Amino acid sequence: MKYASLISVLALGLAAAPPPAREGGGYNREQAKSEYMRPATVPFPENNKYTRARAELGKTLFFDPRLSATGQISCASCHRPQFAWSDSAPTSVGAPGMPLKRRSPTILNMAWADSLFWDGRAATLEEQALGPIQADVEMNMPLEKAIQLISAIPGYKPLFDRAYPNEPIAGETVGKAIATFERTVVSGIAPFDEWVMGDDSAINESAMRGFDLFNTKALCGKCHSGWNFTDNSFHDLGFDTDDRGRGKLLPQIEAAQFAFKTSTLRNIAQRAPYFHDGSVRSLEEVIVHYDKGPWRNRPSLAEEMRKLDLTPREKRDLVEFMKTLTGADEPISLPVLPN
Repeated sequence: MKYASLISVLALGLAAAPPPAREGGGYNREQAKSEYMRPATVPFPENNKYTRARAELGKTLFFDPRLSATGQISCASCHRPQFAWSDSAPTSVGAPGMPLKRRSPTILNMAWADSLFWDGRAATLEEQALGPIQADVEMNMPLEKAIQLISAIPGYKPLFDRAYPNEPIAGETVGKAIATFERTVVSGIAPFDEWVMGDDSAINESAMRGFDLFNTKALCGKCHSGWNFTDNSFHDLGFDTDDRGRGKLLPQIEAAQFAFKTSTLRNIAQRAPYFHDGSVRSLEEVIVHYDKGPWRNRPSLAEEMRKLDLTPREKRDLVEFMKTLTGADEPISLPVLPN
């Protein structure tokens, strides 16, 4: 690999996606299935290990609208459990009452993510958790003021004492608590998982054909790889936009221009509309975009964006497969906010 290309790969956070599983030069379904096995445990960082007290504190902060300038917007306003922790609108509405420029990404399975936000500007969930609170177009609450507000609510002190004993109520502990809760938001067992684990009746024949296409002709598995169906990297998908995505952070990297984070496909059927700007309304339209565009032809356009010549049945099969990635997650109970 040339040096310049290596720099581009590192800057985009590319984790090399496994090629379609092949045996003797041909595709092997069983081997491909093994590449999507669910992990047994949820990872937590050494400096912010899981405890129930931390998750409960983080959940309370996540649902507390008092952390916004208007007192009406919480993290959960844009990341709603009923919409697979995203939003049903193309873009959410921020504190000034104006639509945001980008769609609210899901927080599902963020315990396995790095380079957070659509453009990857946050390195950790702890850092990401504080961003929307302070952003003037989102919750619009200066962090210092947010800490003062939390500290003035007597009911919060025992929650912090249990979660982070001997640590103050501060931006660091607020970020750590919200991040802990977010790492507990994990998509449940889906029909696809049951199929991968050996239940051949868990999904239908159309979905099985869609899985094969996903890993071969349709090229989906090149970026939507692993159990969480994402390479955690950034790609230019050819949208006609002036939003440079990761390119704003990395103006010197050609491949980063107009590139956005590869979203997980878990619970994808509950998360319309799609892509960074919410401009695509259905899974059927998602397939059409990848199949034939239109795409802006520019140097940063991902190499996978090329005409696929999918048949109508192949498109239906891909949609059927993606629907199997949505499980029946357990309902979440809302926290009682402290007084």
